Amino acid sequence: MTVPRERVWIPDIGIQEDISDTSSTILSPYVQLHHNWLAQVIDQRRLTTSCKMDLYRFPLDTQSCSITFKSMIHRASEIKLRAFASTTAVNHIARESMTTLDEWDFLGIAMTEEELNYGGDEKWHQLIYKITLRRRPLLYIINLVVPIAFFLVLDLASFFISEAKGEKLGFKVTILLSISVLLLILNDILPSTANNLPVIAIYCIVIFALTGLSLLETMLMSFLIDMDSRVDQDVQTSAKTCEETQEETECRREPQRDAESSLEKVDTFNKKDLDGDWLNNPYLLQLILKEVQNVRQEWFSVNVRCGKKKPGYWEKVARRIDQAYFCLYLITAIIFLLFISFMWLH
Repeated sequence: MTVPRERVWIPDIGIQEDISDTSSTILSPYVQLHHNWLAQVIDQRRLTTSCKMDLYRFPLDTQSCSITFKSMIHRASEIKLRAFASTTAVNHIARESMTTLDEWDFLGIAMTEEELNYGGDEKWHQLIYKITLRRRPLLYIINLVVPIAFFLVLDLASFFISEAKGEKLGFKVTILLSISVLLLILNDILPSTANNLPVIAIYCIVIFALTGLSLLETMLMSFLIDMDSRVDQDVQTSAKTCEETQEETECRREPQRDAESSLEKVDTFNKKDLDGDWLNNPYLLQLILKEVQNVRQEWFSVNVRCGKKKPGYWEKVARRIDQAYFCLYLITAIIFLLFISFMWLH
């Protein structure tokens, strides 16, 4: 028989995770009474629940959300909650009832009954439906993971671009800006989580850091090549100056002339004093030491004025640094991709 809802006692059973407003629930005005002491009430509810999500393996994550039925007033001694059907039947009904899942795959529903004890002898009985969903990752892999990996490959391929044309630096800056745009998109997709950083965030940040270091290395290469070009210009200028100026033309011959003049002085002095013991002559020894010091000073001054790095020296240094950094960059990228794949899949 059917009776009005107000004529029958109905327990205060609610959903603990419910955050929907009162307008989303339509209560049935009638209650069906059966001969076996069963009272059936059917209410329509559009349920909005809160669910704690673990986004560590996003977008390859699996989420579990619970719907907990319990009474806020009546204890376990007064009321017990039981499922209306078995777990298999509930899963079958759920799959038949779901019309759309968007980005989720429904894996199943598990039912458990628990008794809560908040202290003392009083216990509350509750019925928990645990719903397990798995995210469909294809869209995120195509839009985020693959483009960032492609940018990493492009950054590695940019090492084969010549530094002379000046296009390498602009190309790397473009890659860095493109990764920044994808990071902004990822920031809009992922909610803020304080527990742990998602794997995809680590993936993007490390690739962004590698690309930034690669950009700094390219700046260093450009600086060394520019320094080499300046050295080349200085050498050419010095050569022209030495051709036009008599003093610079003979700058390397001055020590030789001074040495020859010193030897002539020593020889002249020896000829005048052949009969004496010249090793015991302090004036002769002082003259020899003075002339040797003059020759050393002249050679030092010549090296300061005329001795410079050869053209191409800094370019060779830049090439060696570039080759070493490329090998290190490639090894680091491969190890990181293997590590991040292991974190995602396991």
